[in-house]
Amino acid sequence: MSSQTWVTSFSICLSVLSRRSGQLRDHAKQLLGGRTDMMISRKRFLNLVAAAALSLGVGGAASAQEVTLTLHQFLPPQANVPKLILDVWADNVEEASEGRIKIDRFPSMQLGGRPPELMDQAIDGVADVVWTVVGYTPGRFPQTEVFELPFMMTNARAASRAYWEMFETHMKDTDFQDVEILGTWVHGPGIIHSNREVRTPADMEGMKIRGGSRLVNSLLEKVGAAPVGMPVPAVPEGLSKGVIDGTTIPWEVTTALKIPELVDNHTEFTGNALYVLTFVLAMNKDRYDSLPDDLRQIIDDNSGLEFSVFAGGLMEDNDAPARQLAADRGNTIVTLTADEAQAWRDVAAPIYDEWVAEMSEKGIDGQALIDEARMLIDQYTE
Repeated sequence: MSSQTWVTSFSICLSVLSRRSGQLRDHAKQLLGGRTDMMISRKRFLNLVAAAALSLGVGGAASAQEVTLTLHQFLPPQANVPKLILDVWADNVEEASEGRIKIDRFPSMQLGGRPPELMDQAIDGVADVVWTVVGYTPGRFPQTEVFELPFMMTNARAASRAYWEMFETHMKDTDFQDVEILGTWVHGPGIIHSNREVRTPADMEGMKIRGGSRLVNSLLEKVGAAPVGMPVPAVPEGLSKGVIDGTTIPWEVTTALKIPELVDNHTEFTGNALYVLTFVLAMNKDRYDSLPDDLRQIIDDNSGLEFSVFAGGLMEDNDAPARQLAADRGNTIVTLTADEAQAWRDVAAPIYDEWVAEMSEKGIDGQALIDEARMLIDQYTE
């Protein structure tokens, strides 16, 4: 990691600590000697943070093993995931610990950085816990992509349950070996929201569409659109300025982003979803391991399979109210029948073979992952 990155990380940590002491910013300057170009090793970085905290009385032995964790994510606090999932998780952990665990929540990237950097923030300890879109770092966690293949998902609860089971079997000690995963889930069906009506793949020709992951972008290319990489928070500005003609996101997040006010057309699919994205709630491994056994058990009790199913299901449950808001505005909502969706399936079919070949190059049996994901999703679909 570069010296500038360590300085940035140091500043972020000081920003967190400054919630307890306004003197830390001045103390940071003293410790850094006013320089931002110095070479700072990981050990030096950690020593500086500890020195800043201890010298100002922020550190010290906490009574009854009290722990404060930082939770960092990219959406505004009023959005559904922070409000209805992450806050619920954090509140439950705090309540179960009887106040011994406190979780400070930082929405909208308030600790700095960009959404694609969240996973590294968890790995490096810049934040204790992060929620992020796995696809923000394309190809880095390849096995999760099996759930992002076109028309793979039937419903979010079934897919989220399958995702957790396959995480434990295939991903825990491979893709995610550097971090402690607390939850894995997918959102409800991915929808196309655009400035013109879309019914057939041909209607997408030439449109600039924001895609949320590598496989979504591949799908957009297959239908003749120009995929644009863009984190969710940037979508409203992209639409308002004409940088993009549309976006692929589920219904539930459109309310917070005011998408129905920015475009008038929405295309959804009957049956399996056009696409979904994968999410993780991830914790710094050293921070997790350092917790007392009883506090670590509280984290475990509020995480894992059931939490993952809850999170995915809640996201899908909030699709309907958001869809209704678009309908109430008089927007055009196109619901493609299974027969109409077949043209899209045919165009998307080569993505499967391409993905299997890519996985094979990584030493991964992609077809086996596809077969297992389909079997589990079918098993858990109600």
